[in-house]
Order: sequence, then C-alpha cells, then structure tokens
Amino acid sequence: MYRTIYVPVDNSAHSKQAIATATRLGQAYGSKLVGCHVYAAQLHEYRFKQMEYTLPPEYLEETELERQREIHDSLISMGLKLISDSYLDPMGRECEAAGLEFERKMMDGKHHVELVKDISESDYDLVVIGALGLGKARDSQLGSVTERVSRACNQDFLIARKIPEEDAAERDTILVAIDGSPQSFGGLMTAVELACKLEKKIELVAVYDPYLHYAVFSGIVDVLSEDAAKVFDFEEQNQLHEEIIDSGLAQIYQSHLDVAERMARAEGLQATKTLLDGKAFQKILDHARQTDPWLVVIGRIGVHSDAADPGLGSTTENLLRTCPSDLYLSARQVRPELDLRADESVRWTPEAEARMGGIPEQVKGVARTAILRLAVERGHSVITSSVIDEAMDRFMPKRSAQIARELAEAVALDRAMRQPTAICKSCGVTATAASPVKCAVCGATDFDHISAAMLERIGKREGGVEEETTYDGRSLGWTVAARTALREVSDKDERRRAKARIEKGARLKKLDPVPLEFVRRVIAEVTGRNLPEIQDTPLGQTPAETNSDGRRIVATDGGGNALWSTRKWTDTAIERVLRVPAGFMRNKTQERVEELAADRDCDLIDLELVEAGIEIGRQTMTGMVKGRQRAAADEPSREAFEAGGRSGEQEAGTLPSPASKDDSSERAQRYGEGHYSQGKPSLNEAGAMRAKATSDLSVTDKVPDAVPEDIPDELA
Repeated sequence: MYRTIYVPVDNSAHSKQAIATATRLGQAYGSKLVGCHVYAAQLHEYRFKQMEYTLPPEYLEETELERQREIHDSLISMGLKLISDSYLDPMGRECEAAGLEFERKMMDGKHHVELVKDISESDYDLVVIGALGLGKARDSQLGSVTERVSRACNQDFLIARKIPEEDAAERDTILVAIDGSPQSFGGLMTAVELACKLEKKIELVAVYDPYLHYAVFSGIVDVLSEDAAKVFDFEEQNQLHEEIIDSGLAQIYQSHLDVAERMARAEGLQATKTLLDGKAFQKILDHARQTDPWLVVIGRIGVHSDAADPGLGSTTENLLRTCPSDLYLSARQVRPELDLRADESVRWTPEAEARMGGIPEQVKGVARTAILRLAVERGHSVITSSVIDEAMDRFMPKRSAQIARELAEAVALDRAMRQPTAICKSCGVTATAASPVKCAVCGATDFDHISAAMLERIGKREGGVEEETTYDGRSLGWTVAARTALREVSDKDERRRAKARIEKGARLKKLDPVPLEFVRRVIAEVTGRNLPEIQDTPLGQTPAETNSDGRRIVATDGGGNALWSTRKWTDTAIERVLRVPAGFMRNKTQERVEELAADRDCDLIDLELVEAGIEIGRQTMTGMVKGRQRAAADEPSREAFEAGGRSGEQEAGTLPSPASKDDSSERAQRYGEGHYSQGKPSLNEAGAMRAKATSDLSVTDKVPDAVPEDIPDELA
C-alpha cells in the first residue's frame, strides 16, 4: 500500500514521533522512506541586508561591506546545510537499523511552500508529519507548516500528535469515522489494511445531529414577526423532527455503519459499531478522548462537501486541530459494492430525477444513497416516484407535517408521555413503543426503561419540580436540582446552547421532569467541564453542597424556588422571607436583608433582620409610586398629545413625549436617572428599582396609580 513514505523533519519531539511511526509503517510494507528538511538561507540573507545600516562605520566601507556579505552568505548557507543534514541523521540511522531504503532531501526556501511543491511533484503514497514543530507555544494546537501543507496537498496524511509515555502499553484500536461518503469508506479500507498488518482492532463511529434544528428554532423565535411565526409553526416543525426526521437520520447513519461493518467483515475483520448523536466533530473528539485509540481515520472531506472543493471538510478541519490521537486524513475514495451495484444496475425515470432536483445540495448525496440502497434491497431496477415515496416514508416521509399531525392524534402524544419509555442501550435512540422487542435503528434488543413513577420519585428527591414553557409553547418540567445545575453555567451563550440541548434531549427521551443527571451530562458535553456534585435534596430540605461562589440552598418554597445564601438563617427568618412573592421582589428583599447583616456583622439572619429589610423595601416602594405620580402629573394627557397639543416644556425638550404602556420600562429608567430638568428630583434608588421592576412586567401589568395607605408585607 505504501511504496514511498515522505517525512518532513525539524528535530522537534513530534517530528521524532513522526519518524518512529513512519519507520514502523515502512517495516510493515517494505517502503522507501524520504526524509526532508527545509532551511531558510535566502531569508537570512535578506534579513542581513536589512540590518546592514546598523553596522559600525568601519564595516560600511564598500570593500569591507562586500567582504562581510560574502562571509555571511557562505557561513549561513554552509551552516544551514550542515544543520539540515544533522536533522536527517537520526532518521537515516533508524532506517538503517530497520533495513529500509532511505533518501535525504534538503531544500532552501519557505517551509510550507517548498514542501507543497515537492509533494505535488513527487509520487509519495503517504506523508507523515508532526502536529507541532520547534516553534510551538503553550497554547499551540497545530503547527502552521502542518496546517498549510495538509490543506494544500490532496494526499494521504498521518499527523503524529500522540507522544507515548515510557513503558506505556501500546494502544490497539483504529477509530474510523463513517458518514456514507466515498472518502469515509476509503478511509475504512485503509484502516482495515493497517489493522491487518499491525494487528489492530477496528471501531466504526457515525454521528447524526438531531439537535441543530432545535437550537436554530429557539434562536430565531424572538426575531420573527407574529405572522411569520404563525406560518412557520414551531410546534409542528419540532413535532415533525421528533417523531419522524430524527429517527430517519438515525436509521440512515446506522445503515452506513452496517455497510462499513460488512466491508470490514469481508476482509476478515470484525468491527465494533458506535452511533452517536450531536455535533459530528465534537462527538468524535469526545469519543477519542474516552477510548484513546491508536489512530483516528477520517476522510479529507465528507458527505456534505463538494468533491471539487480543495482543502478539508469542516469536521476534518476541527479534528486536525483538536484530536488527541494520531490522525489519518484519507484521500482514498471507495464506493461500497452495494452502492456500485445500485449505480450500475438501477436507472432513474425522468420524473424521479426531477424530484431529486428539488432536494438541497447539502443533503442530496445522503438522500440519493438512501434511495439507491432501498431500491437494491427491494429488487427494483428502475427508480420511479413511488420508490422515492417509499424511501421518504422510511427515512423522511413526504407530507411530513401532515403525517406528524396524524401521528400525534393517533398515539395521543400527551398520554404516551406518561407511559414507560424504552431507550436503546446500544444507539441511545428512544423507541416509539413502550415495550419494544428490537431497536428499529440498530437492531439491538437491550433497553433501559424509564417510567413516569420513576421520574416522579426523582423529582421529589431533587427538590421538587418547576414547570417551564419552551419557546414553541410546550410545557416541560425541571427538577429544582436540575435547574440549579443549569444556573451554574456562567457563560450565557454556553447556558443557552446547553438549555436547547437539554430540552431537545428530554423530548427525545421523554424525560419530564428533566432530572439532574441528564442535565449534568449535557452540560459536560457542551462546556467540556464537569459541574460540582449536587446531592439529591428532598422537597423543602437543604443540600450541603455550595455552588462556585460559595452560596448554598438554605430552603425551597412550595413552588420549588430555591433561596440561595452564604449565611445561616433561622427557621422564622426563612418562613418570613418565603412569604414575599418569588422573583424580583424576594430577591431584592433578600439583598437588603443580607446587606443589613453585613453592616451589623451578623453571621446569622434572624426574623428581626428580615423585618427590617422588608420595612426598607416598603419605604422604597412608597417613594417609587409617589415619584411615578409626580411624573404623571407633569405629563400632558394622551388625548391632548394625540390631538396635536404640546406644552411649551415639551417643545423645549425638557419633558419627554407621553409614552405608551409598552414604554413604561424606558420611562421609568429616565425617571430613575433624573433626566428631567426644571428642578424635578431624581428618584435615585427608587427610580432604579422601578426601572428594573417595570422591565420585568408584561405589557398588561400595571404599577399602581395611587399610593396605598399601607403596602402589604407580601409586596415588600
């Protein structure tokens, strides 16, 4: 398979590992090894000429300057050639010891330019190169030369990244990424040949992504107009994906694994299969970190790439930078016998071809392969519209929105949510039946069963359940511990992405309420960090654990809302503060109470401190409402404004225009900041609080127009 193996060297640790890997492959295949080092004599000459003006005056005389130039050029050229030769000596000795033919190459020029030129003009079967070179820094992921050369040359590349520790056991698995493309099957056959030669095992991994559409939909729901949202119908779109498209994608990628397994078996190797869901590069990367394979093999481009485009596919590009194992970029293309037989023996009617023309380019390859495989399986020699209908009914049904509605009505989705759920232990896909015999995706027969009673017990153990409405109007419960864990993600973008993944995953697995363990697993996948342990907490009791800023849950109310604090609270203080409505009012009350405790240097918050904090809140709210009344009295009536009347003060710009109820938050902010002139007082803390309070109100909420004689404790 490898007649000639090319190894660029620079005497770095990764370069030495590349030499060792290439030598081992050379021994297995009887290959010739070519070692190459590029030096930059021309660059040094150019830099010397740039710095000549800094020489002492005695060296700037023309005769002396020319002599210095000749000496420098001679020393640099000779010195760099000697260094290059020295860099190649260790590789020469290894090849000699292994009985392999070895050729030295030294070139002057820019490193990546000369390497690309040499590789393009030569007939190397494999390039083995270190992931990093002598110029690596602490945060380096990939050397610039390796990055540029691997992108530019359409060759098989082996990137040597893993430097094994001394006396470490040799890893025995080759992990092959399969996505149904000819490049992925080409990589598979290369991996099979390597496994046979080097006595390695093969693991096949495929990844499909059922979460992308949910994350996209949740991100655009707030920017669509009301009419556009009605046309789009988020709930219907999500139901379509959950009930039909997601399982269809799982079946397609499982079929790729099945084909790859048969190809490996035909060569005498038994391969294991792993189907994962999520972002392709991230799931492959996570799996590689967990299993620590000897080599990861992936096609230079994948099923969604245009074969005419140069460079690397996005998944390959990401793994090139982050994969912890050695990475093999395969340029080889192999079409499975099934697909070849389909192409050679199956014809398409003009009507069927016309229908394929309406499929988006980025998924056309996947759809065509699925239809061809179904045609061969069914014994069809001509693909007609009815064959396409059958394939779409199997994977991504036509009239899918209508079918989704019919399916929801037929199975009574809300009732099905209360029935036991079966999740395949092999591929992780949730079965549509409560007691399945075999997984419809991978054919496994072992399932995990989750019942409504189990979820109810988990909810009680984790502090109760909080109901939440998702962006598409559906209700989903969270245990208090699960909600608390999500709040521990401080980065807003990471928290948003994790929340979307959790909601989608909970729907797929019918987890309502969402349990803590599931949330922790998704957060670890999204952020790459494990959250601190949070113990199960019976309703109304307090966990011992603290979060990242030292706060802990001292109590929860009947609605499952947690009271977080760094201080100790008496039972009477807890009972009193939980009577304040949850949300902004309770949070502000707690803030004032803890400020008082800090001022008085109290470690224990008792009822007296809580009452004092509530009294401050009552006075603040009274001043806030009075401030609103004063401001309202200075504004002209809406009717006068709409009739075109405008006071002199408005014309002078000293008063704002009357605002609608939707502008209440902005107007309150102006009050709080004291933007009015003519001596009208700023409300300071009251104004700022009101700005915050009104920003949390819906357009139907109202702030009282009159100051009540006594503000109830519960509103303080």
